[in-house]
Order: sequence, then C-alpha cells, then structure tokens
Amino acid sequence: MNSLPRIGFMLGDVTGIGPEIAAKLLATGKPAQVANVVIIGDKRVLELGMKNAGVKIPHTVYRSIDEVTWPRQDLPLLELGNTDPAKYPQGTSSDEAGKLAGDTLKVMIDLALSGKLDGICFAPLNKGAMNRGGWKFNDEHQMFAKLTDHSGFFGEMNVIDQFSTFRVTSHVALREAVNMITPERITAAVNLANDTLRAVGKASPRIGVAALNPHNGENGLFGDEEIRIIRPTVDKLKSGGINCQGPISSDVIFLKALKGDFDGVVMMYHDQGQIATKLLGFNKGVTVTAGLKTVFTTPAHGTAYDIVGQGKADPGAMEHAFTLATSLAAGRIAAAAANAAA
Repeated sequence: MNSLPRIGFMLGDVTGIGPEIAAKLLATGKPAQVANVVIIGDKRVLELGMKNAGVKIPHTVYRSIDEVTWPRQDLPLLELGNTDPAKYPQGTSSDEAGKLAGDTLKVMIDLALSGKLDGICFAPLNKGAMNRGGWKFNDEHQMFAKLTDHSGFFGEMNVIDQFSTFRVTSHVALREAVNMITPERITAAVNLANDTLRAVGKASPRIGVAALNPHNGENGLFGDEEIRIIRPTVDKLKSGGINCQGPISSDVIFLKALKGDFDGVVMMYHDQGQIATKLLGFNKGVTVTAGLKTVFTTPAHGTAYDIVGQGKADPGAMEHAFTLATSLAAGRIAAAAANAAA
C-alpha cells in the first residue's frame, strides 16, 4: 500500500460523453501516477468508453473494494453490474440512466463516508435525467449534501486556470435568487471561498464580491441591494480579516480577475459567473462541491449529446477535475495528520 489518496472514478451518464473522456484520461496513465484510482460502475460502460475513445485500458474486476491493493500495473474496477449500455441509446437523455448514475454515486458516497475513498471524481451527468429518474434534487450538489448528512452552507466552486468562482445562489429561478441574497448567505459564500482557496494553497486568498445590479446599482438608481446588503456585509468580512473587496460591477469583476487581481470571485447568481468561466475555459473548467466532508469534482461542461460516439470529445476538463480531486484529497489527508500530531 502506498500513501497516495484513494480516488473513486465514476464514468458519468452512459448516454453522454462521460465514458469516452473517462477512458481517454485513464488510458494516458496520468491518474494512476498521482492517486490510487478505483473505477466504480459497470464493466460494460467502461468497454463502451474504450470503444468510443479508441483505447484499451488494462483492468481487473473486483466485487469489493477491500480486495483491491496497490501499487499495481493495471486499474481496478469495482463492478456494480447495474448499467447495460445497450438499453440506453447514446446521445439521448434517459431517466433510467440518470437514476443509475445517481445509484452509482450513492455507492461511492457510502464508501467515502466509511473511509474507503478519499475523494470522488465523476464524468458528466445529466441533472434533469437524475431528477426525473428519482433523485429529486435540483442538482448533484444538493444530493451530495443530503447523502453526506451535511448541515450548514455548501456550494458549487468552478475552477479555471485564471480564477475560481463561488455562488451566493445557484440552481434556482432568477426571480427567487434575488430574494435569497442576504447578509447571511453572502457571508457563508465568502467564508466558503476563503476556506476552500486556502485548502488548495492560497495563504491569503484575494476574493472579489460581485454586485447584483447593473453598474453596481448606480448609487441606488438601479436597485439598492449593493447599498443595503452587499457592501455592509463585505466591509464586515474585511474587518474580520478576510481579504475581500466589493461589491464590484459584473461587467468589471471578471476582467479584474482575468488580470490576476483575484483568486476567487463570489457571484450573486448562477449565470453571472458561469458565462465567464465557460467562455474562458470550457474544456478546462472544473466544478467542485465545496464545503462537504467528501471531496467531489467533475468537468464543468455537460454530457454533450451532439458529439457522443464520434471519438472527438476533449478530456481536458476531465483531467483537470481528477487532478484537483487528488490535490484536495491529499490536502485533507495532510491536514488530518497534522491535527492528529498536534
């Protein structure tokens, strides 16, 4: 047994590009250089991914993770035998496939909670298919919070080379999001950004906090949330020692982050930051479920039904997601060891 973090690797929704980009990444050998990788799912899905990617991945099938040992020359696959690709046409959303993706993640979460995985990295899912298939959550992050019995604030972190983003509100209607912008949620989002960025090596993260209204509200002309809610909250956080600035107009804050002024940006609602991060790093962006007891990472892009089965899906974001999962898991292991020794 070596000291590398143990990362569970899930192949994504079988109807999308997940199996292909997962196979492309695994075939490079890079994941096994930095982590003890365990593929978790159905052997037939891995075979589909290898076929679409045009690669071969030496692997051994196991029925229990307790049987797997490292170091090794091939990759272990924990066989769940739950997903037959022949039943689910590629490039078309399937509620049953969504349910099975959720079922597979549930197995992985149970393994993580029992200490048998240090982190989870998964290829793209279809949120709607998972919801319709029975996992009744707006997104996988809410599902993960429920299954890990999390209490308190958590959120989605999007990572590109230039900066990371965090959200005060996420997968809710825009009309509802505006009413959810409170001092408490802003404080929680900024604290989450600060703690998570510190965990990935930023000693004193520089955090920009976005405005809600056009032109920062123009001193109340276009809305007064900046005056009543956002600025007082940011000032209080600054006085408490967090290196944050804001509110900063949405049409400026990402230009400043791109220049290197910020390590992280806290946005008020989903698309405010997603447009920027996907424009700048669609094939490199990573989504992290931040604030939970288990590490979760995935590519920031979706299932890309329009190119499924064509062999041209880019595994770049998948690689970045795996690298980040490994880094976050290793950091938690080191922090736990330091605390135990103190």
